[in-house]
Amino acid sequence: MGPKSLAFRLFVSAAAWVLVVIPIAAILLTSLYRQSIERNFDARLDVYMTSLIAASTAEGGDEPESPESLGAPLFDIPFSGWYWQIKALDDGDERPLFVSDSLLDQQLNLPSSEDIPPDDTLTRRSYATGPDDENLRIEEREIRPGGQEQPAYSYAVAGNSAEIDEDLAQFTTMLVLALVVLGVGLTAATFFQVRFGLLPLRAIRHDLAAIRSGDAEKLEGELPDEIKPLQTELNALIQSNRDVVERARTHVGNLAHALKTPLSVISNEARAHDGPLSDKVVEQADLMRTQITHHLDRARVAARSGVIGGVTEVEPTLNALKRALDRIYGEKGIQLTVSIDPGLKFQGEKHDFEEMTGNLMDNACKWAEGTVAVTARRLGDDTISVMVNDDGPGLTRAEREQAVKRGQRLDESKPGSGLGLSIVADLAHLYKGHFTLEDAPAGGLSARLTLPSA
Repeated sequence: MGPKSLAFRLFVSAAAWVLVVIPIAAILLTSLYRQSIERNFDARLDVYMTSLIAASTAEGGDEPESPESLGAPLFDIPFSGWYWQIKALDDGDERPLFVSDSLLDQQLNLPSSEDIPPDDTLTRRSYATGPDDENLRIEEREIRPGGQEQPAYSYAVAGNSAEIDEDLAQFTTMLVLALVVLGVGLTAATFFQVRFGLLPLRAIRHDLAAIRSGDAEKLEGELPDEIKPLQTELNALIQSNRDVVERARTHVGNLAHALKTPLSVISNEARAHDGPLSDKVVEQADLMRTQITHHLDRARVAARSGVIGGVTEVEPTLNALKRALDRIYGEKGIQLTVSIDPGLKFQGEKHDFEEMTGNLMDNACKWAEGTVAVTARRLGDDTISVMVNDDGPGLTRAEREQAVKRGQRLDESKPGSGLGLSIVADLAHLYKGHFTLEDAPAGGLSARLTLPSA
């Protein structure tokens, strides 16, 4: 799953989404939980506030009285973190009228002094630092014991907010652990989902490889609805490729018949007459026939080289050529050996492979003194090499360059048209391969073909 693969892109995009959503969800859940425990804490403060108001206004006067007790021992322990105080708002006195025993001679930092607006019940809430440097949650309410026309008093109740922080810390720890497990699970599930979802594409790749190697003719099998159109179009493309090649073969055959027949007539008519003109006509007609055959073969191979599914087994082909050449050159005493890696396949037509290797093996047998060695090896996943070595006289560098030119014959004493090595070079080029001539280890010529492998 490389960086440019579709699976990698799907996995990274899904994983990135998980990494973005989970932290946002953690922040939202933490905020909601904090609001929830603050409401619960405020409800507890409301109970103490109600008790404080009731205890200080039990006599029904215009001014609050000192409450005896709120029924909670925490308000009696000095600096316990739980406090209450009552303070007049209109007489300008900075000191509270009454405070809890836990507050001693200190007073609370009220929300009203920080300009926090009250709610509909004239209640203000905030956080402040307590007398023992603890963090307090304070609730303040404006009360007029004698009615709306009477002086207002500030009633405040405060509790240690460490409880809120502890509950929130425990919840955050559990939430983070749960979300980490969820994130890892979602990431793993995304990975397997992507791999499972893209399995049909692997099947298509396998089927295309089978078509390219000649083991199948088209894409088959049941595929998901989203990929079925791709399967249909690929099968149509493969069939179209075959149809184009078949039409090209037909046109090449028709052209060969249309040209060779008139040339045969011209040659026959010229041979029926004696003289330098008829001899020249026969000579040029034969040359034209040779050239037409050469170029029509190139056109035929150019059409076949793009065919999907053309594959040739190397070992049986070379062994068949060896048996034929053994019969031809048996009287000359040529020892022809063939060494082939098992399972080699040429990505192309059998006739073209026979023509390339047959030309090289036949040429080597013509010039060899006694031995010809043919080796076929795999160079990589997509390349094979066929080498033909002989112990003949060999060629110089200039002669090797001239030998692959069309119609060049370095020795007229040997039969042939001079097109053999040129045809080999042309065929190798059309199959996007290479053909080279080098000095053989035994002193003769070494011909190497590098061709595509199936």
